[in-house]
Amino acid sequence: MPFWLAQDRTIQSESVVTRFDPRFWTVNFPRPMMAAVTTIGHDALRVDAVFYTVGDLAGLIWEAEDSHDHPLLRYATARDFRGCRLSFRWRANGVVALDQVNGPVLTIEGRDARGAARAWYVRLWNYADGTPEDATITLDFAALDGGYRLPDEADPVWAGDVDRMFVSLVPPGFVERGSAALPAPVEAWVELSALRCEGSGAVLAIGDVVVPEHGLQIASGYDDSYNLTPERLLRNALLLGYRGRIVHYLGMSHFLRVEASSGGFYVSLAGGVLNVAAAAWQRDFAVRAKALGYEVIWSISYELFDAHCWSDWKQRAWDGTPALTGWDPPSCLLSPASTGAMAYLRAVAVAVIEIALAAGLAPKFQVGEPWWWVLGDGRPCLYDASARAALGDPVEIADVHAVTSAAQRNLLDAAGALLAASTAALVAAVRAVAPAVETHLLVYLPGVLARDAPELKRANVPLGWAWPAFDVLQLEDYDFVTAGDVAGTARAVAVAQARLGYAAAQTHYSSGFVLRIDQRAQWREIAAAAEAARARGVAATFVWALPQVLRDGFVHFETEEDAVVPFDDVLFPLALGREAEVTPQFSTAIVTSAGGQEMRNASWAEARTRYDVAPGVRSEADIATLLGFFRARMGPARGFRLRDPFDFSSSGASFGASFGAGDQLLGEGDGVTVSFALVKHYGDAVRRITRPVAGSVRVAVGGVETTRFTLAAGGYVVLDAAPGVGVAVRAGFLFDVPVRFAEDTLSVTRTTFLAGATTSVPLIEVRE
Repeated sequence: MPFWLAQDRTIQSESVVTRFDPRFWTVNFPRPMMAAVTTIGHDALRVDAVFYTVGDLAGLIWEAEDSHDHPLLRYATARDFRGCRLSFRWRANGVVALDQVNGPVLTIEGRDARGAARAWYVRLWNYADGTPEDATITLDFAALDGGYRLPDEADPVWAGDVDRMFVSLVPPGFVERGSAALPAPVEAWVELSALRCEGSGAVLAIGDVVVPEHGLQIASGYDDSYNLTPERLLRNALLLGYRGRIVHYLGMSHFLRVEASSGGFYVSLAGGVLNVAAAAWQRDFAVRAKALGYEVIWSISYELFDAHCWSDWKQRAWDGTPALTGWDPPSCLLSPASTGAMAYLRAVAVAVIEIALAAGLAPKFQVGEPWWWVLGDGRPCLYDASARAALGDPVEIADVHAVTSAAQRNLLDAAGALLAASTAALVAAVRAVAPAVETHLLVYLPGVLARDAPELKRANVPLGWAWPAFDVLQLEDYDFVTAGDVAGTARAVAVAQARLGYAAAQTHYSSGFVLRIDQRAQWREIAAAAEAARARGVAATFVWALPQVLRDGFVHFETEEDAVVPFDDVLFPLALGREAEVTPQFSTAIVTSAGGQEMRNASWAEARTRYDVAPGVRSEADIATLLGFFRARMGPARGFRLRDPFDFSSSGASFGASFGAGDQLLGEGDGVTVSFALVKHYGDAVRRITRPVAGSVRVAVGGVETTRFTLAAGGYVVLDAAPGVGVAVRAGFLFDVPVRFAEDTLSVTRTTFLAGATTSVPLIEVRE
């Protein structure tokens, strides 16, 4: 699958955008408050916010450097604002007014004319014409002063080297660094309309690349994109070639309404389901997705931000330890047995589907990763008070990797039935408001179908999910993918489909994700996994997720060749191939200076071998075999295997077939990786072996030969367990070379009644 990790825009198409375009503003804020920015016109934006404490402050931000869009779609970095004159109409409600102490201030962060880092604080009321709630504000960045009272407290702004600027929004009664709860939550909004930027610095270049529509679809999540406008997010998805469906995960932290209780803030349905900011964002997203022709699969999970979750809603281990994830700060898993937690999830599901219906979208709903959590030491979280009551004084399971008794297996079955009942109730609640809803179940395979915990599927892949409980089964397995565990994916997919009864055409696959930017090399495995899913016939393949696509510059594209099967896994007739002439070839650029010195640059890291199999043609029967094989391969169109008569074994011997498990070093363990590529070393040069002979591969881990591995396509050894740090993984094998015919024609002549001759039958090695 062709892909590219773009880092910068070079020769790609670009257009222009006006500075301060409403689409490209962002918001930021501290918890527990929430805010969102949406576009309400080509020259207007709106911020919706809810304040919970006296110290809450939201910033409406413009950044000089675009760090949010895809590298091919970003606007150009421009830190000099002195050629800009910005004006807009300000309207607001629920925030401190323009003329008041702590009223809206434009904070400008950058460096002064001497290069020293500093910030300026521009009181917007000093540049306003109108009332404190409805005014026109004009800011000339070449003649702008910070300070509360002008001209007495004027602090001239030097806007020649700015990183970012933001408008601060605070609630009435604001106390800087205060943490006390407000008497009641304050819902607020601010609108900037008639946004104009004039002057020599008013226009920026912006990427305008249009990737052709391709076969992959996209997933995204509100928790990762809450600070962007929906219009900006969807622009990226559209221009990067993603069409059809979007899986939109509501998240676990930014959509919540909360209420003050016992010194904290906890999930609440008081005043509505979604907080006012999240609701505004979801409505705008739905309307814009519909206008662009997208279908949206709305996803909610059993995961919630831990600091806002009621104690009795959480799954717990035998000793009461809560089911916390590894995120920082952590989220927790909701108990399927908790009446309050499940009622809350049903209310959230109904709220998002009603938003979809209001936008004219066909209702599509996903229950995302519902499961009983397992702690890092193997303890299942089946023992919160609600679960204990529902499961009837359950027995202890100390480690899901060691389930030995019938009572423990019965407990896992009962927990699975309880989980399935909770998802069925969730689907029923959605179907009550949207009878035609298409339902989806997302299962994370490494978490519920781990090799070393075979009984866990009783609880986390319950038979109550079997078709037709859901319309579509959606599978994801990024831990398998990023570890190169192709066999793990194949095994888990087969188990899930067989256990739940969903055919490939009733299944979606989600490929990804890359957690950190320094792991961006994992996109190769992710792209390959997506292609493998499409090859096995799934109905849709999604990339998880759009924020990581934008961060890492991932670009997927397809060529006409993608639809062609380029390789036939057959061996060139041995009777002909064993007489081949062999010519290894490199590509080296050599420049000779006037003084006779040479500069040499090797273009290829490995030799590419040419073969001539004509010497093996000795009879009319050989000619017939050769012609038939040539026609079957459509000349050079389709590759095939060739046994190199001089180099077909991992052993150091050039001609023998003798080999052992310790012949070639594949790599060293890191405690995580299970997949190792077959290679053969020639001194310092390393050759990838992609076509090992079936049944010939022998593997040694730490010097001990093992059979606990599978051989994956492309010449990868996939171990059943990851070797420890520094443990050597070695292998021995026989192998073939992938080749093709080098020419479109094959010429033979009959020289005698029983013998034939060919002048040349060239083959060339194929890179895989």
